[in-house]
This record gives sequence, structure tokens and C-alpha cells, in this order.
Amino acid sequence: MAEQDQLEIRFADEVRAMRPGGGSPGAGGEQGRQPVRPGSALSVPVCLELFDAQLGSRHLDLAAHWLRERGRGFYTIGSSGHESNAAVAAALRVTDPALLHYRSGAFYLTRACQASRAPDAMRRGLRDVLLGLVAAAADPISGGRHKVFGSAELAIIPQTSTIASHLPRAVGLAFALDRAAQHERQAERERQVGHRARDGHGTRDAHGTRDGRGTRDGREVQDGREGEGERETWRAWQPARWPGDAIVVCSFGDASVNHSTAAGAFNTAAYCAYQGLPLPLLLVCEDNGLGISVRTPPGWVRATQSGRPGIEYFHADGADLADVYDTAVAAADFVRRRRAPAFLHLSVTRLGGHAGSDAESAYRSQAEIAAGAARDPLIGTARLLIEAGALTADDVLARHDRSREQVLALASEVMDAPRLAIASRVIAPLAPRRPAVVAARAAVTALPAERERAFAGRLPEGAGPLTLAQAINAALTDALATRPGMLVFGEDVARKGGVYGVTRGLLRRFGAGRVFDAPVDEQAILGLALGAGLTGLLPVPEIQYLAYLHNAADQIRGEAATLSYFSRGQFRNPLVVRIAALGYQEGFGGHFHNDNAVGALRDIPGLVIAVPARPDDAAPMMRTCLAAAEADGSVCAFLEPIALYHARDARSPGDSGWLAPYAPPRDWAAGHVPIGRARTYPASGGGPATADLTIITFGNGLRLSLRAAARLRESGIGCQVVDLRWIAPLPVADILREAAVTGRVLIADETRRTGGVSEAVVTALVDGGFNGRIARVTSEDSFIPLGDAAASVLLSERNIEAAARDLLRRG
Repeated sequence: MAEQDQLEIRFADEVRAMRPGGGSPGAGGEQGRQPVRPGSALSVPVCLELFDAQLGSRHLDLAAHWLRERGRGFYTIGSSGHESNAAVAAALRVTDPALLHYRSGAFYLTRACQASRAPDAMRRGLRDVLLGLVAAAADPISGGRHKVFGSAELAIIPQTSTIASHLPRAVGLAFALDRAAQHERQAERERQVGHRARDGHGTRDAHGTRDGRGTRDGREVQDGREGEGERETWRAWQPARWPGDAIVVCSFGDASVNHSTAAGAFNTAAYCAYQGLPLPLLLVCEDNGLGISVRTPPGWVRATQSGRPGIEYFHADGADLADVYDTAVAAADFVRRRRAPAFLHLSVTRLGGHAGSDAESAYRSQAEIAAGAARDPLIGTARLLIEAGALTADDVLARHDRSREQVLALASEVMDAPRLAIASRVIAPLAPRRPAVVAARAAVTALPAERERAFAGRLPEGAGPLTLAQAINAALTDALATRPGMLVFGEDVARKGGVYGVTRGLLRRFGAGRVFDAPVDEQAILGLALGAGLTGLLPVPEIQYLAYLHNAADQIRGEAATLSYFSRGQFRNPLVVRIAALGYQEGFGGHFHNDNAVGALRDIPGLVIAVPARPDDAAPMMRTCLAAAEADGSVCAFLEPIALYHARDARSPGDSGWLAPYAPPRDWAAGHVPIGRARTYPASGGGPATADLTIITFGNGLRLSLRAAARLRESGIGCQVVDLRWIAPLPVADILREAAVTGRVLIADETRRTGGVSEAVVTALVDGGFNGRIARVTSEDSFIPLGDAAASVLLSERNIEAAARDLLRRG
């Protein structure tokens, strides 16, 4: 087994030199209920339990290195020096959701023991962590996909290692807790009075969950499940329900404090608290003075956080378990009673390098390393227990050795556990899809009386043809009336009704609890959404322009898209983020308001990207995205072409060809638009036989292509136009089918030639065995300039027409 390292040797030497205080040895009987020292709320029995968690955490670090040396372990970022976070766990409830950073071994073990008083609770917690260290398929949280601290049973939401990325979500979860509890109370009242709303296939309860039966494609849909193969994944996930007085805890290191993501999260928390909005969030900064090798100036965290308006500041010595416990109890009590945020600053030490490959001697002197070792929290807790008379020095060392032996024995047990080896199993929890369930939920609507109230008696199906913006507004209105847990928010979406009027009237109809303006911070907006989704609410945030998304894209890439993957579907964050996007905006342009860069979204695994071009597609596609988020926890980006929001004409001024009527609810099922299905516009004047060319496009490209096709028709050239509608996942089957009709494909892509959608379409054609001719015409690899110069770099009707003629000339 592993030899003793310097930390263990020092620990043993320090403990042997300790002398008992005035207490009596032994922790049993009434004497064992005494505080571990006068004036502290930490009792001897609790201190002993926390000491075991601290020891277990320390020995998990030892096991991680031992496994790595043998080529069996894959993760060595440890918790040594941070083990007093065990006391933070003890100060909280198991039902308080936790988002933890990667030095939280003792917190995890403490909560595992809190959740189950069974004798083997510690052993089970240790084994869970070890399975993660060896990337075992049996790892109960990620299934071997990543080493994370997480557990649905323990209300620990797994986090990736991206610095500070979990803080906006934590703020969002705290923001949503009280709203979700209020929604749940309202739903319960409605259930008690038998409230139901009807759709064409059955009924829904207050959550929009089907409790009737319907069929689609010959398969029965019942209670939100279909097919034995899908049932296990679905049953594994239900949105968490936390008590009404729960609080959120979020831990991070001192280096994270300096990250813009953290700064934005702190600001959003303070911003909400300043306005008196409930935000029960305990921020825990474990300050060891280092970010790998970058030093945090002494006093910096206190200086920047202790005077922040709206966030109460607490500090404790992380080498003193009793101080951490007492301070954490006070901080948690403040957050729980006041429903306001607090910042708990723990001064800790990092024992050893950042990870196994990091030699701290390269940037720390021996004196600094020794000073850190002198603040070992295990030594501090041993001193507390010995001076209290709860344990002798020999007892402490025996306890230490038993823990060490247990952890290394468990490490030996799991070191050869089976790992993931098949791609389909690795990918399985990424983005589960149940099309029949989504189709059924997309057809759910509110009671007629509720719709009448929501639309103030002016139902959209009776309003005549609508623009794209009007259709999206109507779809959002219907969805808010149907789904009581749905929230719409973002910059300018409430009072102003959106920069382009798309959310106009929603605040008046549904109130500030469900439609509200958010801070001008895209990370905060997405973080609010990700937190809300965890509670069972259905968030529909708006990002005002596509260009504004890029500074916050990691909230989708690193947080939203990974949660189901790293938790085996036990946690999901349903999300439909609306984004005003793409180019061709007249009179108000430039790069930031005409961004056509979608590559940052397209390569995110599992992300659904919808691009509705026409009003009659926009509403059903919105319903599909909402149903997928609600039913499967899908993460959806809904890209709305700005230039088409208020478009009325299709080919010539005054033809009103781009307007379309809004379908009444009775037609929703028949008009359902599944994820990943395209729409084909036949060649003018006939069916497939009249088509010489297939043009594949999307977004603004649809109107441009249809116009180009009309001019080509005048020359006797028939073109069918395929609107992708979804650029992730691509409608590959539809692409291949329609390409085969003509044997010639022109891809008209308004995004850039490099990194644009056309690259994926070409690849799909080649991979699918298409042997005909392929050409593509795109926008230039350029940012979009202001004014008339934009036309020189964007895809145009003339470009499409010329490319089509050239392709046909070449055969």
C-alpha cells in the first residue's frame, strides 16, 4: 500500500505532541454532548463525525495519487487543506441544493452521512468518489464521464472545472427557489379543485403534464412516457422539488473571485437583494491564496467582498473546524431567515500542488510550504478533540489509520472497475429525444376561457395573416397561458416589449412574476435561466442580439449542455433561449446588430438550434422547443431572423406573401414541426418532375432563394427550395431525399463560408452517399460592416441566381 507522505508524518508528529485539556477522555454518554470547546455550538459527537469526513477526504487525495501512479486513476485535483468545508455541510440541510467546486471532498462525505445514518454511509460516499476517480461506468453521478461531486439524492448538482462558470447558475437557482415554491403551491391548489385544460388528445394538469391518452404514429403515449427503451431514462429524471425554506450553497476558490463570470454573479445577487427580491444564496469562498501558481494578494478577498451592498459578509479560519461551523451556522441562518445572499469567506490552505502534475516547489519557497502545512485543518480538529478530552492522541492516530486503510482498500476494489468503451453509451445521456412525447405536449393548450383572457378576447387565429414577430408573440402568449411555470425574461423584454416588439403585451397579460426585465448581462440572463430550469420552471430568456451571446456562450456550452451528460440525466436544465439573429437588418446595422456567426452554437453537442423563417413555421417550432425542454430537458436556441420580424412581402412590394395565418389549437397536432425536419417548397408550376435544381437554405436565405427561384423560372429553370428550419440537428434524411430528386444541389448559406452551415450540409450529402453535383454560395468570411457596405459581404439573390446558373452549366 501507499507509503506515508510528508503530510501524514507531520500530522502524526503534531498529534503525538498534543496534551489533553480539561475534558474527560471518551465521547460517550452525556459528557459526549458537550461543546468541543466553550462557547461553540459544535458538539463533540458532531465534531467526531466531521473529523471522520475530513480524514476520508484526505485519504481520497492519497488514493487518487496512488491510483494515478498505477495508471488506474485519472484525476488528482485534491481537497487537502480545504477539509473544513465539512463544517459548512453540517451547518446546512441535506435538502439545500449545493453547487460545489472541486476541493469539496469533505463536504460531500459529510452530506452523504447526513442523508443516511446507516453504518455504511461513509463507506458508500467514499466509494462514490473513488468510482469517479477511476472513470468507472458504475460511478453513480457521471457514469465515468467526468470526475465531479454530484448526487441527486444529496441535492449536489455536478459542476465542471470551468472557473466560476457555476456561479450564474447558483444565483439563478436561488432566484428561482421561492418562485418555484409559489408555483408549486398554486399548482397544488389547482389540483385540489380539479382544474384541467383540454387539448385535442387529452388533458393537462397545472404543470402541463398529460394525464390522458393519445396516439401518434401508432404508438401509445401515456403519463409522459413511450416505449420500454426510453422509459428508464425518463424515469431517472424529474425536476427537483426543494422545501420552501431551502437555500442554495455555492463554493469556489479565491482565484474565481477575479473572474468576470464571478463578478457578474456577485453583482446580480446584490442587484436582486438591493431591490428586495428573495435570493437565498450562501456564497462560500475557500481562499487558499493561490490560483494554481498565481497568488491572490493577502486581504484581497476581504477587501473586495466585505463591503458589497446587499451581500452580508462572514469570515472564518479554515484551520479551525469549530470557527467554521459556528460561522457557517450563522451565515446559513441569515440566508434562510432573510432570503438574502451572504458571502462566507474561509481562510484555508492548499496542501500540495494544484494537481498531480503541478510541482508547487517551482513557485513556493520551503518556508511558505511549511507555513501552509502548519495550518493543516486535520491537525486543528485533532487538537480540538484532544483538548476537549474526546480522544487521546493514540485514539486520533488509530482513527486516522483506520480511515487510511479503508480508503486504500476501497481504491483497490474499484481500480479495475469496467469503464465506458462504446460511443453510444458515452453519448446516451447527452440529449435524449422522445419525438412522440414532444409532439403530444406541443399540442397541449389552455382552456378556451384562459386563452380568451390571455389574448384579451382577440384570438390570433382570428386576426388575419401575421408577421414573424406577431406569430412568435402569439405563440409565447399561448405558451404562458398553457404552462404556468414558464418565465420570459431578458433585456428590455417586459416594459418595452422587446427591441422589436416581439414580447409586447406579455408583461401586462401575465405580470412581473413571469415576464420581467433582467440585468444587462448575458451571463446573468442565462444563469438565471439555468437555475430556474433546475427547479422545474420553464425558462425562456432572450438574448437581444446574437453578437451579445458570445461573451456568455460558456453558460450554454459548459453548463447547460453538459449537465445531463455529467449526471446521466439525473439533472437537466430545460431551456429555450430566444436570440435575435442574423443579418440584413436595414437602417440599424453593423456587426453587433447583424451577426451571422453560428459556429459557436453549432458545435455544442446535443444543442437544438431552430431558425424559423416564416410565421407559419415560427409558432409550431416554438411549441416544439418548449415541449422538448419540458418533456426531455432539452436545451434549445431559437434564432429569430431580425430582418424577417416585420417582413410582409415575399417577392414583390405589396404581395403580402410573407404573412401567414395563426393556426387554431385544433390544428396544432396536424401542423406539428418535429425537431430536425425540413420544409420543401416545390418548383413553381408543378411537382418534383419540374425541378432542375434543389436549393437548400434557411433563415433569410429562404426568402432570397424563393425570389431567385422565381427569376430562374422565367428562364425555364425549375428550382425546388428546401428550408432546413433546424440547423442542429440537421434534417439529414430530408436533405438526402430532396437532393436525390434533382441530382443537383445548391446550398444558399447566409452564414460565413468558413464555419458556416453549408459545410455541414455538404458533409451530410457526401456522408449520405449523394453522387450528384454540389455547389454552395455563402456570405463572405467577414464581419458585417455598417450601411450599404453590408451588401458586399452578405449572400444575395443575385449571388444565388448566378451560382444556380453556373451549377446547371456544369451539368
